[in-house]
Amino acid sequence: MSKSKSSTSTSDRATAYAQDVLAGRIIAGPDIRNACQRHLNDLDTGGDRGLIWDVGSANRALGYYEEVLCLNGGEFEGQPFILLPWQAFIIGSLFGWKSADGYRRFRTAYIETAKGSGKSPLVAGIGLYGMTSDGEARAEIYAAATKKDQAMILFRDAVSMVDQSQLLADRIDKTGRGEKVWNLAHPDSGSFFRAISADDGQSGPRPHVALLDEIHEHKGRMVVDMMRAGTKSRRQALIVMITNSGHDKTTICYEYHEYGQAVSAGTKLDDSFFAFVCSLDPDDDPFKDEGCWHKVNPSLAFGKPGDANGGVPGYKYLREQVTEARGMPSKESTVRRLNFCQWVDAENPWISGPLWMRCESEFELEELLGEECYGGLDLSGSRDLTALALYFPRQRKAFVEFWTPGDSLQDRARTDRVPYDAWLRNGHIHAPPGMAVDYGFVASRIGELTQMFQIQGLAFDPYRIKYMEPELDAEGVQIELISHGQGYYKSQQSGLWMPRSIELLEAALTGQQIEIKPNPCLRWNAAGAVLEADQKDNRIFAKRKSTGRIDGIVALAMAVGAAGEHEPVADIAAFLMDPIIV
Repeated sequence: MSKSKSSTSTSDRATAYAQDVLAGRIIAGPDIRNACQRHLNDLDTGGDRGLIWDVGSANRALGYYEEVLCLNGGEFEGQPFILLPWQAFIIGSLFGWKSADGYRRFRTAYIETAKGSGKSPLVAGIGLYGMTSDGEARAEIYAAATKKDQAMILFRDAVSMVDQSQLLADRIDKTGRGEKVWNLAHPDSGSFFRAISADDGQSGPRPHVALLDEIHEHKGRMVVDMMRAGTKSRRQALIVMITNSGHDKTTICYEYHEYGQAVSAGTKLDDSFFAFVCSLDPDDDPFKDEGCWHKVNPSLAFGKPGDANGGVPGYKYLREQVTEARGMPSKESTVRRLNFCQWVDAENPWISGPLWMRCESEFELEELLGEECYGGLDLSGSRDLTALALYFPRQRKAFVEFWTPGDSLQDRARTDRVPYDAWLRNGHIHAPPGMAVDYGFVASRIGELTQMFQIQGLAFDPYRIKYMEPELDAEGVQIELISHGQGYYKSQQSGLWMPRSIELLEAALTGQQIEIKPNPCLRWNAAGAVLEADQKDNRIFAKRKSTGRIDGIVALAMAVGAAGEHEPVADIAAFLMDPIIV
């Protein structure tokens, strides 16, 4: 054991991986490159902080996998668990780095790779090692999740690995049979390994090792906090989180994702935190370039000799996924998230980013002075955005303006994880003072716009309109207000309803028959919009399922819908029958 020194031979496989990545011999993304540079930096300077690189301890853990554990399932059934280079880097780092007191340096690990890379059996092996070979008496090992079914997936991997290994089968007692096994016990050390979840109602776990699967599906902090609280009495407890990339950037998973990136890059110093975050470089597009696939599927490069399909999950599988996803926004989002480690704005988005961007076009409002248009108004309370859209059917142009309470701007920027302050400085939103939007400012702006354009009607969401009408009267604004249904039913007053308005807006977007003035707030709204349908496939915007705010898109759909209802039938028919440009 030597302070911050290491052999660079292949006997030090963790360091060899880091060197190969940074030399370009192994393809890796930016966050993995940073993690490897951190490892090498710590070998040089970590001793000043009391860090010790113990190659012997690293190799002992690696040897446990390859001499004790066997894989299970399919073509891998019963084969020795030979670690791939990236796996050796993770296991070697977790068990090889020590603090000055001689105990493990890393207390928390966050591992984010694409689906099918082999994360679950890798961390199941960590649990088995912690139970049988880590020198911890009465070690409590948990596979933890928010739901018991999810926790059991990883636990069953551990049970299968015990069944495949004669060494473990002779030393570990199972409680239950077949798929019903619920506990693994190691009598020699008094240790156990079992699944636990937030809905168990169990209190007081004292984990030596806690394995948290699919952390992106955790809606809150309960499981993570429960495990962390229980580690205080353990000398070298380890919490390992594994996950695919997610779609909700307000979750605890995204917090750890960002934290792991920062620690790997060195912008935050935390010697107890390990991160292995697979990611693409900014210019990579996995739908166009297979060369970047290894960055997020680190097992892909290591197939059997002569196997053109590569390692798991395989080129054939990934190519099939990409082919199916092209032109299908919801499928594309899922494939980018699960197979290529791209955090997306919604799990099943209404429209793809590239399709939306093709319809953005810069123009000046002065170009439209005196032109006829229709409006859509979506009013907010204290948290949402108030949005006003104007659509010009003859010119097929549209723009949207936003209002948000000025007094809570900074707090909501942190909550929504968007730069409201920067958008305000750049003129993309209005932020009048107060904790809720003062409709007087909105009415004043509508009055200004009626002087610039011939607004034929303003479609509105009936919610809170009774508070807006007095403000319009106070400003002397004379404009036709058109009720627009937000659900599956038509407005009794106007016949407008959201399914038809969405249909018209979709036709304009997919056919590139609309020019939308660029606004990052509106772009954010579009990226997070999600639809839901009734039994007749009438579709409406699902605010509760959408990520972020979608008020601008709702207002734009209402404006387009109002134009479709009031423009001459021949013009609207021609509009919908224009050639679609894909």
